[in-house]
Amino acid sequence: MKVLLFHIGADRYGLRLPAIRSVLPLMALKALPGTPDSVAGLMNLHGALVPVLDVSRIGGSAPAAHRMDTRIVLVDYTAPDGSTQALGLMMERVQGIQEVAEDILVPAGVLGAPFLDRAAGDADGIVQLVEPARMLPEPLRALLFQPDAGAARAPQ
Repeated sequence: MKVLLFHIGADRYGLRLPAIRSVLPLMALKALPGTPDSVAGLMNLHGALVPVLDVSRIGGSAPAAHRMDTRIVLVDYTAPDGSTQALGLMMERVQGIQEVAEDILVPAGVLGAPFLDRAAGDADGIVQLVEPARMLPEPLRALLFQPDAGAARAPQ
């Protein structure tokens, strides 16, 4: 299976290519006051407003550095109810694509963050897979993906 490699701190992680809609350069984001530190902001993607998470913050590290190899990876986030929303993931030190053999992936043996999945060792160390569908706890999901507020308003 092919994965997009990136870092959280010194550690390598991989996101399965089928989960990725597109990889974008780092762009200016609108700050969202009152949201958790893991919310990097809101991006305008061809007129659509898309929330962006800082994956480094979700992983317990310092905010992602704004470097030449920091990217926003656009994924289709599938909520537990089956609905799908666009979600941006700000990832640091995106290194490109690597093949990871499915048969060498094993459970990490430690339940850390709920979005972490299986891991594999290679000549460069360990790469652990991340699962976007498990990145948002319910309170954060409710904050980022609210029903259309305009539909609930009474005409004036």
